[in-house]
Formats: sequence, structure tokens, C-alpha cells
Amino acid sequence: MVRGMEIAAACLLLGGCADFEESGLPGSASSMARNQMMLVRQEPPTFGYYRLTSLARIYPDLAFFIKKQGDPDFLAETDAASRDYFILYYLEPRHAYACRTRAGKKQGIEFAGPYPITDKEYRILNGFRSENFQ
Repeated sequence: MVRGMEIAAACLLLGGCADFEESGLPGSASSMARNQMMLVRQEPPTFGYYRLTSLARIYPDLAFFIKKQGDPDFLAETDAASRDYFILYYLEPRHAYACRTRAGKKQGIEFAGPYPITDKEYRILNGFRSENFQ
């Protein structure tokens, strides 16, 4: 009986941690990601990869999009007017997708693109990726 209570308590704590990480409160993952360009790399895992997988759990449409398109190379995240905005950068095909949460739909997200990445954007992002994770 005690073991069952321990498991239930652990589940509640983990749920609370997930809520905090998306709360936007200082120190949470969502607050640290605001207005940031993040490298997305699974191995070794980067903060950008952590954010992408976290966002995919929150937004099923994003999870479906990533399953279809693959992980982006970079993720940018910001917010305005009670909406979250994400830009997914894919360096190989040199394009990006813009995403924003739907007003009034907690887990809905809208997509636009692909948009071409400029030569300057490509050089900067590819240079950062090459310098830090090759």
C-alpha cells in the first residue's frame, strides 16, 4: 500500500514540474526560451531539443508536423498578445516555418511557410552549429 502511495505522489510531483516548466515563471524552461534562438540537436541533447520535445507534448499539431518534417536545426521562440510564436529553421533545404498558437484554443497551433532562409541567416546559423557542435 505504501509503494502505491509513493508512486501516486511521484506522479503528482512530476505533473507539477511539467506545469512549472511551461508556466513562464522565472527559472522555468519557457521563460528561459523566450526571445531565444536555440540549436536543436538530439545527441548531445541541447536546450533547443528539450524545448522542441516539450512543445510537441503540449501542441499535438506541432508533434505531427515534426514527425512529418523531422526535427529542425534551430528553434526560435517568442510571445506577443497572449500568443506564442515559434520559428523552425531547416538548414539543409534552406527554409523556415512560422508557427503561432491559436487564439482561444489552448493546444492549437497554426503553421505558415516554408519561407526561404536568406544567405546571411544560413551563414550565421550554420556557422554557429559548426563551431559548437561538430
